[in-house]
Amino acid sequence: MQINNMLKGRSLLRLGDLSERELLYLLDLADRLKERKRRGVRGRLLYRRHIAMIFEKASTRTRCAVAVAAADEGGHAEYLSAGEIHLGKKESVADTAKVLGRMFDGMLFRGYEQKTVELMATHAGVPVWNGLTDECHPTQALADLMTIRENFGRLKGLKVVFIGDGRNNVATSLMVGCAKCGMNFVNCAPPELSPSSGKLGAAEESARMSGGSVAVLHDPEEAVRGANVVYTDVWVSMGEENKMTERRRQLAPYQVTMDLVRKTGNVESGKVIFLHCLPAFHDNQTEVTRKIGAMEVADDVFQAPFSKVFDEAENRVHTMKALMVATIP
Repeated sequence: MQINNMLKGRSLLRLGDLSERELLYLLDLADRLKERKRRGVRGRLLYRRHIAMIFEKASTRTRCAVAVAAADEGGHAEYLSAGEIHLGKKESVADTAKVLGRMFDGMLFRGYEQKTVELMATHAGVPVWNGLTDECHPTQALADLMTIRENFGRLKGLKVVFIGDGRNNVATSLMVGCAKCGMNFVNCAPPELSPSSGKLGAAEESARMSGGSVAVLHDPEEAVRGANVVYTDVWVSMGEENKMTERRRQLAPYQVTMDLVRKTGNVESGKVIFLHCLPAFHDNQTEVTRKIGAMEVADDVFQAPFSKVFDEAENRVHTMKALMVATIP
């Protein structure tokens, strides 16, 4: 398989690091790698490559996606929880990065502060990928865009509506990705949970260059009209659990219900999908929802034929694989 060298040796710390051409290259590569796996091909594109997975926050999809992606192409991923290494405690982030960079060929960080992953990238000497920080979640946005393109055959011109906490890392990373790809993105949130002017301005500039658009609206019914993608996320991010009562009060009018999805006008024609980065509070099958019920999405939406959340979760493997293959020298 031919691999373009345009991203060799590069880190991915935020989606804004990529040009539209580079972003689309990663999506094309992910498509090729997914098809290759579907045909049962066991590759060697990461043969004898070793990946460090450094996690401050718990994870299902990110951790498993990296491990499976590396193994699929002959590589190995090593999980390092923050409680098991000296990161930022007995040893500085810079020193830890220098040590691990001598042992591993690439490093994924999932944690709290953006400056931590940036320090790691500065000192590691190998590609470093942001698997989630409080500021952004670029690897999730890659899987989101891959899933959208699989369902519509294109990205340009589609309307994507994020409903919920419009400041969070998933919402703002998706906003940047859609803007770079010439899509029409709507961030729908209460005024106090709208994205910062800085992040909005950067996305608007990308949209101007790609022929897309970015808007912030506060009325969910107005926002979803004509939408091709309705996207939501949990109302309370990791580290904000003490704000559960406040978020439920602020975001109760923003729950994605079947009535709201029908307002798109695209359900009957099959021109709308629902996405969620997961985990989702949609039924009474978890410890949290048994106490307080569904939150950001109703169960009938989550389980609907137009819900593509598990395709989206699977695509974390293929986009993560593409990122590693494209960047590790």
